[in-house]
Amino acid sequence: MLAFRSVLFNAVFYANLIVQMIVFTPVYFLLPRKKAYVIAKNWARSNHWLFKVIVGTTFEIEGLENIPNGGYIFAPKHQSFWDAYALLPWLDDPFYILKRELTWIPLFGWYIKKQRMVPVDRSARGKAMAAVMDRTKAEMESGRQLIIYPEGTRRPPGAPPEYKYGIARLYRDLQVPVVPVVMHPGLFWPRRKFIRQPGHFKVRILPAVMPGMEPDAFLAHLIDVMETASDRLLVETAEANPHLLLPPTAAHRLAELKARAA
Repeated sequence: MLAFRSVLFNAVFYANLIVQMIVFTPVYFLLPRKKAYVIAKNWARSNHWLFKVIVGTTFEIEGLENIPNGGYIFAPKHQSFWDAYALLPWLDDPFYILKRELTWIPLFGWYIKKQRMVPVDRSARGKAMAAVMDRTKAEMESGRQLIIYPEGTRRPPGAPPEYKYGIARLYRDLQVPVVPVVMHPGLFWPRRKFIRQPGHFKVRILPAVMPGMEPDAFLAHLIDVMETASDRLLVETAEANPHLLLPPTAAHRLAELKARAA
């Protein structure tokens, strides 16, 4: 049954993406940029409904009161494709710095171009990277929210942290609050696997780190705050979902935490 539900969800998920992108394209490109964002946000909401109805997976968000007004850096843990889109409905006007190849994809690339995402050539240096930072600053000054994953890429739940220094540079250069976010969707929607597991999990938005710290001190603080909260939430999620098939990284980390608490 688990395999059947997983296959069905994956099929419906991608069909939902394709159908909505085609059906709503005329409306999307006729609307003003920010108003058009409602289409992507409603797509995210429809996926939450599909995840609940087909797989039996639900979630809740804690700490929405920690989100500041205006421009800030939204810095979530990244474990799954789920967290690439799932929180869009709760953000006012978010944008990403993303690899420029994504803008070349027909239709999808047009969608992200309209939302003024900031493309980057990962092999670029010097002036090209300076132009990326100038674009990013301009978007932030207009009150938008930059979504950046501090570890850079998807990491399995419980894996040792691998934070990149880029988040510290952005914190220094942009001079805006950083909002850390921890969650474990990778337990239910694992990376590089088709299995989707039922259950319930929490997204925990932590208090913002205000600008003004030295970059090295900021990064050390961010790692400490996020990893402490992530460990606590991993234990809570595993205890609330005893049926879960845990990946080795999560099982190993839970054993370490239980041994430490004993």
